[in-house]
Amino acid sequence: MASVTELIGQSVWDSGGVWVGFVVDMRVVKHQGELQQSHTVYGLVVSSRRAPVLLGLTRDRQGRSAWLSRTLARTVYAGCTFVPWANVSDYGDGEVYLDVPRKELNRV
Repeated sequence: MASVTELIGQSVWDSGGVWVGFVVDMRVVKHQGELQQSHTVYGLVVSSRRAPVLLGLTRDRQGRSAWLSRTLARTVYAGCTFVPWANVSDYGDGEVYLDVPRKELNRV
């Protein structure tokens, strides 16, 4: 499994070799009830523009989101694409490769 620092800023390419954008954020699922809390990557947020790092923009440490954060997130994430982790076929060396075409990906 990839770490946040490994993926943020990498270029994303679809199955046909078409450039999708840069990884600007990650969506994770937090596993509770274990001795140590762990997280699993659920998907990547990809933007064609180099945006500032968006980590932690929408939620506080307790998992709640304020109305200002939600409004700001809608503005910043406009035009971004969500890539489910299951569609990532390979990553490394500054590149993320997908096993689906760009047109099958959803907007954030």
